Amino acid sequence: MKKYNFLAFTSLILLGASCEGDKKNLFSIDETQFKMMYHSGDPISLTVTNKKEITIDSVVYYNNDKKIGTSKGNTALNSKLDNEKLGYQNLKAIVYFEGEKFETGTRIEMVSAVEPKLLSYSIVNTYPHDKGAFTEGLEFHNGFLYESTGHNGESNLRKTDYKTGKVIQQVNLEAKYFGEGITFINGKVFQLTWQDYTGFIYNAETLKLEKTFNYDKKVEGWGMTNDGKFIYQSDGTEKIWKMDPENQKMIDNINVYTNSSKVTSVNELEWIDGKIYANVWQKDAIMIVNPNTGAIEAVVDLSGLRAKTSASKEDTLNGIAYNPATKTIFVTGKNWDKMFELKIK
Repeated sequence: MKKYNFLAFTSLILLGASCEGDKKNLFSIDETQFKMMYHSGDPISLTVTNKKEITIDSVVYYNNDKKIGTSKGNTALNSKLDNEKLGYQNLKAIVYFEGEKFETGTRIEMVSAVEPKLLSYSIVNTYPHDKGAFTEGLEFHNGFLYESTGHNGESNLRKTDYKTGKVIQQVNLEAKYFGEGITFINGKVFQLTWQDYTGFIYNAETLKLEKTFNYDKKVEGWGMTNDGKFIYQSDGTEKIWKMDPENQKMIDNINVYTNSSKVTSVNELEWIDGKIYANVWQKDAIMIVNPNTGAIEAVVDLSGLRAKTSASKEDTLNGIAYNPATKTIFVTGKNWDKMFELKIK
């Protein structure tokens, strides 16, 4: 009797698993006509596969949880990919049939429609830079150059005379923190840390610490800039987050893309004439990014600068500061002994 019950129970479990397995494979979004990459404005046709030829009442389609439309039966729903962020689009279909519903999903990738231009530059001036500074953030404020440096036990925020490299004032971080990007906004200096999910807010004139805050999301802290209203923060991926400086909440993000792929390791940021200028970790170049779409519109190849310094291969280019007084860009690198003032052509 015990043996019979055990066999019966096992049969029921297997039967249940089989039914569940069948249900999992009822429908899927048909990907046979999908392209490898999409651009804004591209059309897309959506249907679901129906292997068991079940009578479908309707299908409701979503992109990133925003409803696209509804089709009767399994007729194709034709739509356009307008006003979508660059990056992965998470498509979802909810299939209604025989009094039940079934949910399935997939994703497609949207890249920029813009082919980045290659820009050149000229060197206006060369200045000394502290070779011991592991540069993470660089920004001008009231004629002085401010720099944030990294490494645990060596991180600090410093005010400098950019022409001589002399440190005028310095605030050291606790040894547990690895300093990252900085930005000035609303009379404050915001500073990130790398993997501690912690940021600092200082008085812009005195550099007195006024507040410590926790990141709104569990992301790393890399670069920072602002447009006068919002802060933009990179996290080492392709994402640039938009932060409200009043409450430090991350309210949106863009994904950085060329016309063929995403670009990860986005690092130091600078806002110049309505665009985000960005370093990429371990790349001797600057990207010019559209802050609304994430599209890389241009690239400045700065690989020739390294040979003018004592920097090793590991000392990557990092640090972009726009001087509004001269309308020129200042760049340096981690542990570089020089800083360069440039004009982008």
